[in-house]
Amino acid sequence: MTTAVASGAAALPSTLALGLARGGTELREFFRQKENLIFTVSLPAVLMLLLGTVYVKEVAAAQMFAASMIGAGIISTSFVGLGMSVVADREDGTLKRLRGTPMPFTSYFIGKIVLVFVSSLFEAVLLVAVGVLRFDLELPASAEKWLTFAWVFTLGVIACSLIGVALSGIAKSTRNAAGVLNLPYIVLQFLSGVFIMQAALPESLRTVGSLFPLKWVCQGFRSVFALEEGYAVMEAAGSWELGKTALVLGAWSVAGLVLVGRTFRWSNTSR
Repeated sequence: MTTAVASGAAALPSTLALGLARGGTELREFFRQKENLIFTVSLPAVLMLLLGTVYVKEVAAAQMFAASMIGAGIISTSFVGLGMSVVADREDGTLKRLRGTPMPFTSYFIGKIVLVFVSSLFEAVLLVAVGVLRFDLELPASAEKWLTFAWVFTLGVIACSLIGVALSGIAKSTRNAAGVLNLPYIVLQFLSGVFIMQAALPESLRTVGSLFPLKWVCQGFRSVFALEEGYAVMEAAGSWELGKTALVLGAWSVAGLVLVGRTFRWSNTSR
């Protein structure tokens, strides 16, 4: 009997395997719900089309705007989308039920990471396609540029996902989660060079925007899709500051992890 129990215990799936399985479930649920595709994924693309068509006339400005919107769209999926997802899981009792199963806490978050990386990549592909078709966005021709895209994407998604999960602890329900998560996201789009280049903002607002990840993600993507290196002079610092981008996004990833540990709640009545 002891041998059988030990054998059964050894055969249990690993934390990673459980997390990947949970990620598959999360993805099926996400893409099964049409409102996710309509509002969560397509909204940044619609905004890119509307705002770009109305306000952006020059080719260089259009390409920089498209690159910024790619960054903002990815952050929308990871920060707002994931935060809302965690609040919904808490509200409908999913988190409470999972806490009573053998699934480790880590596996739940691996599942969420799978969801946010796949959905963010889907978002990026959609926005790049819109940028190419509508704003003549030129795809990077060098491996170095694509490598920059990859690490900015990865660090940006990790940092903003963790911040979104941390802020989700403030929201009591999905009804007020929209305000908790969308308000800072919308404000930061104006302060981070998405709709208005940071160089055109007052120094105090530039400083505030520079404290948060969105500015650095958008700037990193502008460096990837810039037609010429000379476009870096359009930035507030006059350069792409890729080293500083990596440093800020890395710091926010660590800070986000600490915040999640302090604010995450399994239910609205307990930690």
